[in-house]
Amino acid sequence: MHHPDDYHAAMGHFSRLDLYDPLVRIAVRERRFKRRLLAHAALRPGFRVLDLGCGTGTLALMAKQAQPGATVIALDGDSQALALARRKIAAAGVPVALHHAFAQQLPYPDGSFDRVLSTLLLHHLSPRGKAAALAETARVLRPGGELHMADFGRPANWLMRAGFSLVQKFEGKEYTEENALGRLPELMTHAGLRQVRETSRFSTAFGTLRLYAALAPL
Repeated sequence: MHHPDDYHAAMGHFSRLDLYDPLVRIAVRERRFKRRLLAHAALRPGFRVLDLGCGTGTLALMAKQAQPGATVIALDGDSQALALARRKIAAAGVPVALHHAFAQQLPYPDGSFDRVLSTLLLHHLSPRGKAAALAETARVLRPGGELHMADFGRPANWLMRAGFSLVQKFEGKEYTEENALGRLPELMTHAGLRQVRETSRFSTAFGTLRLYAALAPL
């Protein structure tokens, strides 16, 4: 997910990475928000799709199953997570390419993808890391391509603030403050992405999860 000089991944805190999927499934309503994100992404046959910070591969697998005619590539900087993703994807019997690399230095030429998907990545990155990852996202999108992203945003009420305070304690304020202040759309715009908009939101045990969409730079 992240560059080693800017590495603060939630998965690094789990002594049992195999517990990550059940926790996310329950705490942040994973299947529901990822289905919504894929609906917004409107994948088509022939699209090249990047799952940025793919973790254990759930979204990449769902994307390929939703649109078998798309080419799906899943990237993460955590080799242990990728090992789990590899097993999960092999068990499902669908072709998804897995790449070990970092969001801040993507190993792809300019204009490589019609869609970039990303879920629960940016709150693990420092402000510098967030900016670099979004700039790289803008770079690898084709003209007319789109980013569809889900992450924690400004808490919608006191209950969501209480939930997100746990994330901030766990991850550190430096990494999560821009999420808490609702600055992700501003960061996306600063990276050159256009028509940034919130498409959906979900209340979760760890705060307000917001879905965003944006167009590639002109």
